[in-house]
Amino acid sequence: MSLLMSNMIVPLFFLSSHIEAWVVLGTALVTGATFIVLTAFSGFSRLLGFGHLPWVPMLVYLILRLPDAQKQFPDTWFLFWLHAVIILDIGSLILDAANVVRYYRGEQDEMVEGLS
Repeated sequence: MSLLMSNMIVPLFFLSSHIEAWVVLGTALVTGATFIVLTAFSGFSRLLGFGHLPWVPMLVYLILRLPDAQKQFPDTWFLFWLHAVIILDIGSLILDAANVVRYYRGEQDEMVEGLS
């Protein structure tokens, strides 16, 4: 739920004044499409960890933008959200990487049946 909030809902509040919000929201839409394709291919398996792969370039961009954002918008909700989305998404990528490794080590069964 926190990933949904930080990547798809909160950016809506910052679209009018922050390009970072557009980048996060656009990446969330690409990620959603990626999950649809992966689910069609392998069902609800650990391979879905690849679904967040579009976050990698987004996170690089956000991290590079962070110093400027801290100068321009100190102590604002925007800066709080920017930190939160970076931390939450990195944490999710770590879990995703572990799931993909487990998939390629043989844990290829669907975690929820009937989605493929």
